[in-house]
Amino acid sequence: MIILDRSELADLPVAWPTLSSAVLAAGHIGTFVSDTVQAPNGEKLEREYVRHPGAVSVIALDEEDRVALVRQYRHPVRHRLIEPPAGLLDVSGEDPLAAAQRELAEEVHLAADRWSVLVDVLSTPGIVAETLRIYLARDLRSASAPDGFARVGEEAEMDTVWASLDDLVDAVLAGDLHNPSLISGVLAAEASRRRDHFGGLRPAEAPWPVRDVLTSVLPSV
Repeated sequence: MIILDRSELADLPVAWPTLSSAVLAAGHIGTFVSDTVQAPNGEKLEREYVRHPGAVSVIALDEEDRVALVRQYRHPVRHRLIEPPAGLLDVSGEDPLAAAQRELAEEVHLAADRWSVLVDVLSTPGIVAETLRIYLARDLRSASAPDGFARVGEEAEMDTVWASLDDLVDAVLAGDLHNPSLISGVLAAEASRRRDHFGGLRPAEAPWPVRDVLTSVLPSV
């Protein structure tokens, strides 16, 4: 049994040699690729995965510990999911915090005066190269959607709802909610609230090294 201490609890950036890479399909958001990878023992492995631009998500918490959420249809899973405001990092050069602030205004018509990083996630690391940063937004106020923004597709049917952080934790643990950014964000917010009432969170501009690694080694989607 190997027991790691706190100093060893960090994911390590490692890239096994890629001998060849082929694009199997290119979509609107991601690119499906197949890489031939050489393992340390010399074995050659075929690994298929989706290159993804990354995303941000926001747990927007008001003074009564209620969270602003949306309900949105997700066709691949055939469910209307309860989710936090979120969006892709598909605008070249856009700062992740600025993207999160934009999504908060677009999806739930809110702005926030206090921002922190809750958690960074590799959402499905075995098949999708997606980095996800989840922010905590507090000191909320009303805001207008950016000029020119219009809801289309699934977003046209999306609505805004609110729920208490306590109820969200209960619903997550009961298996009633499934969106990964909601689950990760809600549980991280609850842990931080209980530990030091959000005092130990990273600043909103904190480095995002796992994303830096992916953007440096993967071709653009």
